[in-house]
Amino acid sequence: MLRNFEEMIKIAQSGLKTKKVAVAAAHDQHTLEAVSLAYRKSIVEPILVGDVEMMKALIDKYEIGLPSDCFVASKDDKESAEKVVSLITQGEADFLMKGKLSTPDLLRAVVDKTFGLQNGGTMSHFAILEVPSYHKLLVVTDGGMVMYPDFKQKVDILNNAVATLHRLGYEKPKVAVLAATEEVNYKMSESVDAGTIKDSYLRGVINGCIVEGPISYDLAMSRESAEIKGYESPIVEDADILLVPDIAAGNILSKALIYSAGAKMAGMIVGARVPIVLNSRGATMEEKYCSLALSAAAAHL
Repeated sequence: MLRNFEEMIKIAQSGLKTKKVAVAAAHDQHTLEAVSLAYRKSIVEPILVGDVEMMKALIDKYEIGLPSDCFVASKDDKESAEKVVSLITQGEADFLMKGKLSTPDLLRAVVDKTFGLQNGGTMSHFAILEVPSYHKLLVVTDGGMVMYPDFKQKVDILNNAVATLHRLGYEKPKVAVLAATEEVNYKMSESVDAGTIKDSYLRGVINGCIVEGPISYDLAMSRESAEIKGYESPIVEDADILLVPDIAAGNILSKALIYSAGAKMAGMIVGARVPIVLNSRGATMEEKYCSLALSAAAAHL
């Protein structure tokens, strides 16, 4: 169990070797600042792909400390994306980060069979939040990749999140499959999927974790609410993963925790051969730094 980002950062710093991150279109101030901080904290060794003149101008203007031999030139976003993916396939980098380019531009290279970076399963967004009122880090998935997952995709998303937490040292993460109710209601498809996922867990099809569902957010997060309703589960007020019904629910939940509950977030794409730091271009330097630490910690040793 990780209680906060500091514990996560210590995992990233404790690997057998410092992880190398290949950054696509790295000519972006907040990206360079985040990579610089991660470099100074011995979390990553950077390979910065993009407009070298622009990167060096930003580094000089904002006094950003980075090694002088980490730059790789590219003529445009497409080439930047292809070069960072090639660095992974050649064994020159351990994970990827998106800089100042669009998500589709990077993901086109990731899923290109020429590079062999996709595992063949579902890629999903893994958000981990440090919520002041909660006693440990909380994962929300998927709020940034798969829009309306079907049942199989939901199982893939769950397994992606569980496998990621295993790499972070968890033995049996606790998963709450969220719905508006704790009862299966055939007029609410998310509750049906949640109930089927719980059945799959009970039959041993899903393993390596503890699954509860369908379960409403209040029962997952509040023991008092669960006691009032007479609801008993090991998940109550101790969930590690909140599996949401669709991208809107995950996006709204994460942003509500950030903007209304003072949470901090780190995020990445999982389900490919390596983690992919895929923050919004408007994300803060701190969020990008924490996402780098998360991906470095989750990258294979």
